[in-house]
Amino acid sequence: MQPLVEIRGLTAAFDGIPALRGVDLAVGRGEAVALVGESGCGKSVTWLAALGLLPGKAKVDGSVRLDGQEILHAAPAVLDQVRGGRVAMIFQDPASSLNSVHRIGRQITEALRLHRGMGGHAAREEARRLLDRVGMPDARRRLDAYPHELSGGQNQRVMIAMALAGQPELLVADEPTTALDVTIQAQILELLAEIRRDTGMALVLISHDLGVVAETCDRVCVMYAGRIVEETASADLFAAPAHPYAAGLLAALPPIDGPRRPLAAIPGGVPEPWAMPPGCPFAPRCPRHVAACDAAPPALMTVAPGHRAACIRPIEPARNPELIPA
Repeated sequence: MQPLVEIRGLTAAFDGIPALRGVDLAVGRGEAVALVGESGCGKSVTWLAALGLLPGKAKVDGSVRLDGQEILHAAPAVLDQVRGGRVAMIFQDPASSLNSVHRIGRQITEALRLHRGMGGHAAREEARRLLDRVGMPDARRRLDAYPHELSGGQNQRVMIAMALAGQPELLVADEPTTALDVTIQAQILELLAEIRRDTGMALVLISHDLGVVAETCDRVCVMYAGRIVEETASADLFAAPAHPYAAGLLAALPPIDGPRRPLAAIPGGVPEPWAMPPGCPFAPRCPRHVAACDAAPPALMTVAPGHRAACIRPIEPARNPELIPA
């Protein structure tokens, strides 16, 4: 079955310095996929590049197909129909994404006009319905509010309502709960899950919070230094990570039960784009590093059915406990 979105060999560079180094990713209809990794690994840039939202100085190459149609470097008229229409994106800081001088109702009705040709009273009623749909209290009155009059959680609900205005087939949520307290986080995640169930919309969740990913997504792609280094079902990643980087991320999670133990930290940091190691970019931080790791960046290889990892020495499931960095 053809995926809804298929990204192949996606690269992006700024002033000649690579930020993405060949991203391959597919998202099926109705699927929930997570992109996880440390800050600076390329999660957000991947989708900004795919949707043509990077600044003009960025050099982007590769292939991005939406329902079989190439959209990378497509004409502006085509992208205007895709962005906000078939594919919507919400960002981690709604306060900076909403226009502070326009009322909430005007901003939602503008999206309805652009993507569904609605106007006047019909657009305003649909905007109210969308706010009701995302759980905004007293939705009709909130239409006349400005963003600064709402809380962070309410502004995030407004962003989700605007994203839904175009009835998208795919919603890309970039750290949608980062700035929210844990109670509001849970409400936003439940809202996204409910919308998926009701509409059949696919979801890409960009996050560094593995707990959020475990509750929300069917499949996980772990990114590091501009590439996907592991891809598998969520349950399989948490049960048996194959890439040492993924194992290190999981080892840093505090245990819910059992004896207390110090949290493990991955030594070092993500290499700067202009100072990449010659082979595997994770090699300098990897507890399984050998000389062969420095020869060339490893390709994604199948390590189990439906499970791929970019590592020449992937962790074997039976040996995971002893190989997770301590």
